[in-house]
Amino acid sequence: MAAAIKKNKILTISRIFRLYKMAPNTYSTFLFILIAIGLCFADDGLHEMEEFLKRELSLSKPYQGVGSSSSSHWELMGDAMVTSEQVRLTTDMQSKQGAVWSRIPCHLRDWELQVHFKIHGQGKKNLNGDGLAIWYTKERMQKGPVFGNQDLFTGLGVFLDTYPNEEKHLEAQKTRYTSRTQRIFPYVLAMVGNGSISYDHERDGRSTELGGCNAMVRNLKHDTFLFIRYVRRRLTIMIDIDGQHEWRDCLDIPGVRLPQGYYFGASAITGELSDNHDVISLKVYQLTVLRSEAEENEEGEEITVPSVDNMDLLRMGENEEGWSPIAIFFSIVFSMLGFFLLIVVGLIVYSHWNENRRKRFY
Repeated sequence: MAAAIKKNKILTISRIFRLYKMAPNTYSTFLFILIAIGLCFADDGLHEMEEFLKRELSLSKPYQGVGSSSSSHWELMGDAMVTSEQVRLTTDMQSKQGAVWSRIPCHLRDWELQVHFKIHGQGKKNLNGDGLAIWYTKERMQKGPVFGNQDLFTGLGVFLDTYPNEEKHLEAQKTRYTSRTQRIFPYVLAMVGNGSISYDHERDGRSTELGGCNAMVRNLKHDTFLFIRYVRRRLTIMIDIDGQHEWRDCLDIPGVRLPQGYYFGASAITGELSDNHDVISLKVYQLTVLRSEAEENEEGEEITVPSVDNMDLLRMGENEEGWSPIAIFFSIVFSMLGFFLLIVVGLIVYSHWNENRRKRFY
């Protein structure tokens, strides 16, 4: 698979060509191309960023010693097993949970993680579960209910959730989502925990998520990838699941504060429903990013507890409910009535003013 920076450049070129088709003349075309190039490269800083594969932090074939040797950089837990083609976290059987964890902490300031994974099984739509999680956390090798890892974790969790617990809960209560809050599963979301925040299973983590996107990742014949980048305290997640070798945006959140020295890992769990959850590779890249003196001073303070700036604003945005069709109808009706009322009042005022003006001439 090509490096993430090369894929982002391909996306940049495709955006420019779309702008070219939209431009009405040569001058506009040239202007749009300059703007597109400036925005894309200014946002991502690709012209001043280099990446280096960190083999000691990465998991890839042929998985030498994983799960059987104490000298391996990766350790298995629970029902996880190694084959020649993948690390299988769970088989397509009920009540399984497994994980693979790095033994070496990551002390990189800026990093990128590319995950090659596969989720497949016999279950039909919404009759499979529960999902796979990618971790960057202070704790490691801890069994628990959050996709096979402990609750109240400290660090970052990225969840590929394949079962809609909240939807089933609402169906049992004979209530429905609004058009604004409904999700399509499988769903990718991210959460930052500080050791005291619990993952809400009944709501599929909605109350603590930073953002997310739908991702139809089950039973695909082509490769599927997840991309996690942490640079300049900005968390970016993209997916490549369409077999087109192009990254698709999932979420982009500034102000994410993650300490150094945490561990990478992957875990999965099954309950009454099941799936095969496979990890083919976890490749960690060190990002070398040029910073100005002001940026160095701003980011110089050591981060000891994971946190997210303006988290309350993110939650407010997610909790806002969309208007119902009835509310929209009445708002339009009252707006039209108010408009006509203003016209009538204006005509009355104008007629009085015009009559008074004529009286002054007689």
